[in-house]
Amino acid sequence: MKTINIFTGMALGLALTSSTGWTAEAGGAFSYKPPMRGAPAARIGGGTRGIGDQTLELVVLAPDHTGLTTKEQPTLYWYVSKPVPSKLEVTLINDDDIDPELEEVVATPGTAGIQSIDLAKTGAKLKPDLEYRWFVSVVADPGQRSNDIVASGTIQRIKPEGTLKDKIAGADDRALVRVYAEEGVWYDTIDTLSRLIEKSPDDAALKQQRAVLLEQVGLDVATN
Repeated sequence: MKTINIFTGMALGLALTSSTGWTAEAGGAFSYKPPMRGAPAARIGGGTRGIGDQTLELVVLAPDHTGLTTKEQPTLYWYVSKPVPSKLEVTLINDDDIDPELEEVVATPGTAGIQSIDLAKTGAKLKPDLEYRWFVSVVADPGQRSNDIVASGTIQRIKPEGTLKDKIAGADDRALVRVYAEEGVWYDTIDTLSRLIEKSPDDAALKQQRAVLLEQVGLDVATN
């Protein structure tokens, strides 16, 4: 396994205050609408556990059902409550293949908050209509992997067709966030919104909208 660098997003640091946390250009706040497909209870939380003299909480930014993406190589996000004092590993598997699609040790940034890995930088690719499970593991002791803190979610790639394909065509990033959310494409929603936040870190409305979306899928811990 090789070590790769990861992008670290900003911790949200904002409380949920109202439903108006979105720019006027985007037409007001909106909600994520889960797709009809997708099995329930697909997310596994990492929980809180002591690592050395720290207590760390780890969660993947995934819904509690199989989240969708239109990307062959999407970006996956997770949240850690404190800097990771040990190494972190990201794994991607599916039931059709014997070997993992991805098994990478990532270089942790030394900060708490929302972090991510861009699959385009790893070579891993998602096949259409195939469900994958992805894991983020904090490896406290390489000799005792049963002590890892592990969080996971599921993801499935779809090909945009019909209404979704029409809505995506020609839309800018702010419009795309609403399109993806209302069409139930979770991973593209969070990725597009997080990239907007990276470009405009002082835009409180963008951060609040992300917090609202995370709260809608039970990820309140990542909003604080």
